Amino acid sequence: MAGPAVLVVIVNWRTPEMTLAAAAAALAALEGIAGALTIVDNDSGDGSFEALARAVAARGWTRVRVLQSGRNGGFGAGNNFGIRAGLPGGAPPDLVYVLNSDAFPAPDAIGALVDHLAAHPEAGLAGSFIHGTDGEPHRTAFRFPSVAGEFEAAARLGPVTRLLRDRVVAMPIPQATTRVDWLAGASLMIRREVLDRVGLFDEGFFLYFEETDLCRRAAAAGWETHYVVESRVAHVGSASTGMKDWPRTPPYWFESRWRYFVKAEGRAGALAATAAHLAGGLLWRARAALTGRPRRDPPHFLRDLAAHALRHAFAPLAPPPPPAPSPPSTPSVPRPPSAPGAAAATGGKP
Repeated sequence: MAGPAVLVVIVNWRTPEMTLAAAAAALAALEGIAGALTIVDNDSGDGSFEALARAVAARGWTRVRVLQSGRNGGFGAGNNFGIRAGLPGGAPPDLVYVLNSDAFPAPDAIGALVDHLAAHPEAGLAGSFIHGTDGEPHRTAFRFPSVAGEFEAAARLGPVTRLLRDRVVAMPIPQATTRVDWLAGASLMIRREVLDRVGLFDEGFFLYFEETDLCRRAAAAGWETHYVVESRVAHVGSASTGMKDWPRTPPYWFESRWRYFVKAEGRAGALAATAAHLAGGLLWRARAALTGRPRRDPPHFLRDLAAHALRHAFAPLAPPPPPAPSPPSTPSVPRPPSAPGAAAATGGKP
């Protein structure tokens, strides 16, 4: 196959059936494109790795490998594990395509991203138009977070939003292919040159803000991020994290947010962003109390946000953990005799 080689990476954590469905859609979208697909199981511990390896072998997916990361280091760490493994044989790909385990690309979605990057050398990253399984568009194009953006997002007031319209993080859904600051990582293609220059995902982020940080580092190095409407991907959303059903915001969200702001704006900027969010949140709560509107935030959100900032105000930023060791070269799960042409599984999510 001519053209750039694409490595598709899907990270699994305890959603093997959905991961297999995402892999099947990605394989169809890889038709006619050079490359391979790697499923990384992030130490699910529930039999996911074995089930994925058996299914890949039984289906005769010769372009697919299943790897076991050995630890649940989060979304970025799982993707890094697959990226470091490279293509079968160890060769580096030209392009890396990160796909969520609950995202399903249309048959031409991967090709549209490949073509866009080929036509736009200034773009280092390109992402898809994301929609729900019901066809409803999702907001996945964003401006970089800022102090003003934190205040606007928390205040939820029309006059504030109009005043700070250029700082609103969540952009209106683009109707045409365009440049953005950053994109959600559900369907994101990255040039290898970008990763060679700015590094892989920062594994200090367990979940959330890791793609924001990567796009920010790429922008600082001169690469643009593009939203490509011709590439369409259906997305369930929060299948592994359970975000929609959070009874309380988990600590790792606050950790990731703090890490992003310290890296991007310094410690003083992180404190200012937190103060702005608290001020906006209190303004919204006052309005909600007067009008009888629901608070919308998870329980104790502002209290947890303030407590986290106070605990970390003077603490050094934790270094990312060491990367997981490279996957073994010997298959971990034998290939069933009924599928002699199937790809071996060598070892696995967020």
